Amino acid sequence: MYDKELKILSQKNRLREKKLHQNLIDLASNDYLGLAEDEEILDKAYFHAKKLGLHGSKASLLVNGYNEAHKILEDKLKTLNNFEDALILGSGFLANMALFELGRRGDLFLVDEEYHASGIVGSRLTSAEVRFFKHNDINDLKIKSKDFKNFNRFFVVTEGIFSMRGDKVKKDITSYAQEIGHLIIDEAHSVGVCGERLMGITDEYDLNPKKTIKMGTLGKALGSYGAYILAEKQIISYLLNRAKSVIYTTALSPIDSLLAYYAIDKIEKNLNEFKNRIIKRKLTFNSDSLIKIIDAKDNKVLLQKQNDLIQNAQVLVGAIRPPTVKSPIFRVIMRTNINLDIIAKTINYLEKK
Repeated sequence: MYDKELKILSQKNRLREKKLHQNLIDLASNDYLGLAEDEEILDKAYFHAKKLGLHGSKASLLVNGYNEAHKILEDKLKTLNNFEDALILGSGFLANMALFELGRRGDLFLVDEEYHASGIVGSRLTSAEVRFFKHNDINDLKIKSKDFKNFNRFFVVTEGIFSMRGDKVKKDITSYAQEIGHLIIDEAHSVGVCGERLMGITDEYDLNPKKTIKMGTLGKALGSYGAYILAEKQIISYLLNRAKSVIYTTALSPIDSLLAYYAIDKIEKNLNEFKNRIIKRKLTFNSDSLIKIIDAKDNKVLLQKQNDLIQNAQVLVGAIRPPTVKSPIFRVIMRTNINLDIIAKTINYLEKK
């Protein structure tokens, strides 16, 4: 049925397959702090869930899927980030879909052209007008938004750290967004990586919570699965009543919520240790994040080098191909639980022509 299409993808070295990677040094996943492998966190979440007598989701948040595990996580997140209210969702993709339902006819979204794919999909479903501005370019943003006063509501949409570039949103973008409207910021790759309390760009730039709508994931630095949105109470209430990805999906499981809760607890209790490891990696590899991007000659070389590392060094790196990116790249995650020498040797190998 799809033989022709799959054959073309294979010929271009763009055919994707599920692969079971075991017993490898992981420099590919977004588990920045190694908390997805932390047995202490797993034990605490397990015993807490057992005490609740509940480990499955059961239903939508708005039926009877909302439980104590969600509430304590929401309370922790909104307190740490200084937001009025929080909402837990099943995934970052669902959260981005929800955020674009904040727009109605007569509203405007200005979206960074490098924004996550889930946001691009969400932007196609909103009844608001959507415009894209050049990546991290304040001048283009100002040009594209010069008529913002003609709209009822105005949102600038960007990421804290861009997942396929490893760079950080510029402060002038966030300041301008809050000056003329609301900032929507996807902090999936910045929470646990930057900020005084490792709570991301909202923390590092000290952004105004009344002018910011923050989305973060539980499945990256927090080592679990799921996502959250932080905002004013009115905005969270609106999402509960209007966002289809909230209303019509099963709630996040209690065990996932508790894994994230105890991961945050561990970060709080070991803040300086985590920060020191992060700073060392950023300085050593001259990066704003824990993501190192290295260009590859083509898809064939990309896959060959990835396989060579697996076979000869038992190291796994991300091999990212179009259409996810414009040209093929190696994506190395400089996880804080991996030896610096291993990271350095891997990067040096990938940078060799």
